[in-house]
Amino acid sequence: MWRAGRLEAMPIRKLPDAPPSIHILGPTVFLVALGVGMGESYMWPRLVLLFGPEIRWLFLIGVTLQAVVMLEMARYAMATGESIFFGAARVFKPIMWFFFTVAILVYIWPGHLSAGAAALEELTGIPWTVSACVGLILVGVVFSLAKVIYNLLENVLSLLIGLLVVGTAVVASMVGTWADVVSTITGMFHFGYLPPEALSAAWFPIIVGSIAFAGPSGMQQMWYTLHLRDSGAGMGAHIPRIRGLRHAGEEEAMPARGFMFDTADPDEMAKWRGWRRWVTFDALLLFWGVTMLVTVSFTVLAQAASRESPNVKSLLEAGEREAALNAMSESFAAAGGPVLGGLFLGFIALIGLNATLGLFDSFSRGQADMTYHFVPGAKRFRMSHLYAGFLWGVIAFGIVILLFGPADGPGAILDILAFLSTFAMGAYCVVLLLVNNRMLPKPIRPKLLTNLIIGFGAVFYLGMLLYSLLRFGVVVS
Repeated sequence: MWRAGRLEAMPIRKLPDAPPSIHILGPTVFLVALGVGMGESYMWPRLVLLFGPEIRWLFLIGVTLQAVVMLEMARYAMATGESIFFGAARVFKPIMWFFFTVAILVYIWPGHLSAGAAALEELTGIPWTVSACVGLILVGVVFSLAKVIYNLLENVLSLLIGLLVVGTAVVASMVGTWADVVSTITGMFHFGYLPPEALSAAWFPIIVGSIAFAGPSGMQQMWYTLHLRDSGAGMGAHIPRIRGLRHAGEEEAMPARGFMFDTADPDEMAKWRGWRRWVTFDALLLFWGVTMLVTVSFTVLAQAASRESPNVKSLLEAGEREAALNAMSESFAAAGGPVLGGLFLGFIALIGLNATLGLFDSFSRGQADMTYHFVPGAKRFRMSHLYAGFLWGVIAFGIVILLFGPADGPGAILDILAFLSTFAMGAYCVVLLLVNNRMLPKPIRPKLLTNLIIGFGAVFYLGMLLYSLLRFGVVVS
């Protein structure tokens, strides 16, 4: 048995053999799907239109930091088969309940889907609130009918990501120039560049939120540990998978805790190093590489849009949040006619749906996991039933927010979601340091450099949040 914290000890089990390091699909498709979202396609192009491609040095820091965070989230999940929420409870249960509450406070805002719906309104004329509400209901129906939710989501998101990556790269090559590509890449290395307008109460909070959206934002990295478990990565192979509501009766009983492997056994440690190579390939090539490729494409599009629509900067400064989408659509149309302009808006709508599929599934997984293990009496239900309850609950609340909420349009909803996400990200960096350095056996704990990077992440996210509050008196613009 491995004893970690005050919760039930983990039985020692065999670690499965690691798959080949080089692969195409895997649980990282969820982080890629969430990373290739509104930050890359909407929020960062908007900042490029305002401040130029040199502002992208902040994106480089954000996405690189998230790649390291991904590796550290995977460390605990693959070693134990437990989620990071369970690990937080082993340190101190109130920490886990903090994230349970934060998830509800942050993800009642259907920002990704509403921004995608705004693009669909430009394309079809259908009011964005109508298409967003229909999209929410569609997400609930699809997940409720799935036999094994992980399998469905991996297949759907892999297809959508392939379409988005290839499609945006092709269109960017049509509307952009080599000069745009060069300025996009060199802009990532203008460290310290912050024009005076960026340090204003109107835009600094949005910049902070955009850094959080450089890749998967908020609690998405924490939810990744649940996707690793459901994929059978590492000790997750010993944990049953969540099924859709229609097939809940087929679900196996969930264990009350995870498992640990024998870190004193050289053969087990060799298998562990194989799993670390597998997830490192995911982090560096699939996650960091694909996310960077897509954001390069959209930054090229933003620069082309600034030439086609010279007034877009003044519109954004005047508070017209959706002007960025319209300008990039017009640059598409200039390259290939109205059909191509419509295709861009279709891409944005697809990204909104893509991100919402991943977010709502992940939210429901996380809340169900914490409820099942730590709410008295919850184990009388199956995990699939709890999953469905949270899924339809957040869908219902999302519809209420869309129809009667306080935010002024889809862009405002996305800004709120982004800034609140920053707080969660600073907090989970602290939790990672505690969990991985206290709850894992010494041979598989992180090294000093890794701890320093994660510590920097905590200071980076929470420090920017605190600066915005103290300097400008605002946390949401």
